[in-house]
Amino acid sequence: MKYLLESLKKYRRQSILAPLFKMLEALFDLLVPMVVARIVNDGIGQKDQGAVLRLGGVLLLLALAGLAFSVTAQYFAAQAAIGSAASLRSRLFWHIQRLGWGEVDSVGTATLITRMTADINQVQNGVNMTLRLLLRSPFVVAGAFVCALLIDAKISLIFLGAIAGMGLIVGVIMRVTSPRYREIQGRLDKVTGATRENLSGIRVIRAFGMEERETERFQNLNAVLTRHQLAVGRISALMNPLTLLVVNLGIILVLQAGAAAVDSPASPLLSGEVIALINYMSQILVELVKMANTIVLVSKASASLRRVSQVLDTEPAMHYPQDAPAGSPDGPEAVAFRHVSLRYPGAGADSLTDISLTAMPGETVGVIGSTGSGKTSLVNLIPRFYDITGGSLSLFGHPVNAWPKADLRRMVGVVPQRAQLFSGTVRSNLTWGRPDAADAELWEALEAAQAADFVRGKPLGLDEPVEQGGRNFSGGQRQRLTIARALVSRAPVLILDDSASALDYATDAALRKALRALPWHPTVFVVSQRTASIRHADRILVLEDGRAAGLGTHDELMAACPVYREIHESQYQKGDART
Repeated sequence: MKYLLESLKKYRRQSILAPLFKMLEALFDLLVPMVVARIVNDGIGQKDQGAVLRLGGVLLLLALAGLAFSVTAQYFAAQAAIGSAASLRSRLFWHIQRLGWGEVDSVGTATLITRMTADINQVQNGVNMTLRLLLRSPFVVAGAFVCALLIDAKISLIFLGAIAGMGLIVGVIMRVTSPRYREIQGRLDKVTGATRENLSGIRVIRAFGMEERETERFQNLNAVLTRHQLAVGRISALMNPLTLLVVNLGIILVLQAGAAAVDSPASPLLSGEVIALINYMSQILVELVKMANTIVLVSKASASLRRVSQVLDTEPAMHYPQDAPAGSPDGPEAVAFRHVSLRYPGAGADSLTDISLTAMPGETVGVIGSTGSGKTSLVNLIPRFYDITGGSLSLFGHPVNAWPKADLRRMVGVVPQRAQLFSGTVRSNLTWGRPDAADAELWEALEAAQAADFVRGKPLGLDEPVEQGGRNFSGGQRQRLTIARALVSRAPVLILDDSASALDYATDAALRKALRALPWHPTVFVVSQRTASIRHADRILVLEDGRAAGLGTHDELMAACPVYREIHESQYQKGDART
């Protein structure tokens, strides 16, 4: 709740004015039955046409004033609701940007999307209805009871019983449905996750002809969500008929008691007052139904707000210093792993165990191993995407956790395993590496990444549009553009995480040659499944089940490392070892 209140601070004025104008509107609504009673008693009863017209004019004025107050209240309520939801959404998005990869992995991408969209929309609707109705409805119910009490104290007891009965119905239904709404949002996460997974992997699904299976899986998840929604919907649907039953019983009792009082010569009650009492009972019905629906919506919003708060309460496990480490480096190494271990959050065993490796400035280090051996996990430690859980890792002589985040990102250029481009242009994607890079520097990076030829072939060159995910480029083109993006930054450490898998051997060889000729001579880590891509590296680290199985040059490993030799020979037999 604190996050919502903080978001509402900017809209304090609107949050006060919206319910204030709604209560003024309610005040005019409470006056209407009294005017109607006067029309019946003084106008129709006395056959005074002038009184009917005058009081009819008063009703019209009350209606216009109520309309003006209602529109004003809804305007302020919408401002506060939409503005606070936008602020909360921005805060959530910024907080997610601060979370480490471990926290994002734990929460899950699908649930983060749901919480940023559907959940915050629920909060917005809840705030809007709260400002409009949560004070107005109790005010009308209490006001209608007081007005009935002023008209006839005995008949007002019927009102009290009806209010108590409807309040009990609303309370029981809310108590039953509130926890179910939280469960529904969790089910929605699973449907969103399945949808996202299918849309992102639709090519693989079609390639294996698994459309029917995935459709069935989605239908099962959707059916569970539908079942839960129907169950809670059936319970919520009882509210209107039950409250209508109570109110109609109340109206019957009011008519019975009012008729008896009107017929009694000792009673001052007139037919107009009976009509007013029925109007007040109807007002109570309408407002209690509104309040019940508002409470349903607020219950949903409250459940959604708790889910959003869970993410906002998740503190990043990584903390970065404000200033760069002082003093001279302790050694000449660019990157130094010393008995490094890594265990992911919630994992039962280490993904990396006792890894030691030093890389000097300007060196090229190859990392190879079977699938799941920990290659990507190892290089992800250098830019501190994850924190080591054992040993030490230093970058240019200082512990990696002693570097400020901005400095660390400038010092390490990363080409991820999956090429990812963003909607915009080729230029806007490349300048992620360095926003102030000149066109000449962009072309230099494209030349080194072997991407200059196909970019020149585009009608707009650097200004060629890039669609979301780079889907208007081939896999090899996307990989080369992501390599160029990393090269634009001129980072002293460059990580290529299996980033040439979609390239042919000639392009791969030209890329490796261009990397060795880079003028700033970065330390390069090349992760690859192919020995041909790393055989000319200064040193090659061979990983097996998260442990170092060998370290040395290609020739040394061929002679002394059975794991490396087996990988090389299996590829050579397939023709994959050609340079």
